[in-house]
Amino acid sequence: MAQQFVASRKLFEEARKYIPGGVNSPVRAFGAVGGEPLFIKQGKGCRIWDEDDNEFIDYVLSFGPLILGHAHPEVTSSLRSALDKGTSFGAPTRWESTLARMICEAIPSMDMVRFVNSGTEAVMSAIRLARAFTHRDKVVKFAGGYHGSSDGLLAHAGSGATALPDSQGVPSSYIQHTLVAPYNDLSYVESLLKAYPEEVAAIIVEPVAANMGIILPQPKFLPGLKELARRSGALLIFDEVVTGFRLAYGSVQTLYHVSPDLICLGKVIGGGLPVGAYGGRREIMEMVAPSGPVYQAGTLSGNPLAMSAGITTLKILQEPGVYQKLEEMASHLTRGLSKEAREADVPVFLSRAGSMLTVFFTDQEVTDYETARSSDLKLYASYFHHLLNEGIYLPPSQFEAQFLSLAHGEDEIEITLRAARKAFREL
Repeated sequence: MAQQFVASRKLFEEARKYIPGGVNSPVRAFGAVGGEPLFIKQGKGCRIWDEDDNEFIDYVLSFGPLILGHAHPEVTSSLRSALDKGTSFGAPTRWESTLARMICEAIPSMDMVRFVNSGTEAVMSAIRLARAFTHRDKVVKFAGGYHGSSDGLLAHAGSGATALPDSQGVPSSYIQHTLVAPYNDLSYVESLLKAYPEEVAAIIVEPVAANMGIILPQPKFLPGLKELARRSGALLIFDEVVTGFRLAYGSVQTLYHVSPDLICLGKVIGGGLPVGAYGGRREIMEMVAPSGPVYQAGTLSGNPLAMSAGITTLKILQEPGVYQKLEEMASHLTRGLSKEAREADVPVFLSRAGSMLTVFFTDQEVTDYETARSSDLKLYASYFHHLLNEGIYLPPSQFEAQFLSLAHGEDEIEITLRAARKAFREL
């Protein structure tokens, strides 16, 4: 079915007059797939509607936070209740302590947590803390790993910054302490640590990469990073802004049994509202002001709306069978997509972690950013638009993850697979 996007086109023209590129986050502009972005006016469950009243099954889900689906009734009810009491106070509230306790109880290595307003802010603050704790300056990150848009980490970033891996406006001095290694390559990390002895404050990694498409850690990678960090005196930071409470109740460490020193969270813990958090061992976290000398602050941090939505979301995620359902739906979808691509003779590599997946248009196994870049980006763009015209909304970039929610069911999976079958055959 050919979709009409008249209203979205007009709104995009208007937006470009006042907003750089017409969007407030680059990947939304459809630059990686061509065409013009949709303007969404409503979401319910696993579906969204644009300003032209086109209906789509949504696999973007605000790039991950909406694990319960859009406008979940318990979340919206909790928001209305909190809203009636006020939006922000610039003072402590009981909601902050409640959500902090829930997160610390869920994540074995987290003794204390500090709330912020975005994943970028969480990572930026965690790195400042790691530098203060270790009295060192350098940070090891991984090519294709995206840790927000703070200056020091915009070095070979993935996701929305893939096309501009070194942003203008970032002084070279800001990234002179950022060392970049290939994902899944322990020997390269070891060589960096040997080249800069007693200089590396932290190794930061997405334990399951989600911003160059979904890439799984090889079996020895995360334990190896933990050991290298321990031997070198660096802290290990897991950036779980995407994966935290998405793959399991808690963090990736509950699946891979590797405990980092610090964890950065976001997305799911805010139930769809702006949020971020960082936390870890008590001796490290007590260096944060006002307990210690590492300054970090935010007027809207821990605001009652985000805290209320997060509390409700985590309560629902504790219900029996929640993650099993997500696993079953995502597994069904992945198997079906693999079958349809194979029968249409379209080379793809499907990578999945829990309810996140990526269809890479390549015949190579994808293990790092370089192999991810072997994907046929034009083919993905064509696939994206084929499915969009069939009422399926995918991430507008080969290197963004596709997400499922508890609102996705068998019917939506079958509709998606029929659309994919048609798209693969036409490709």
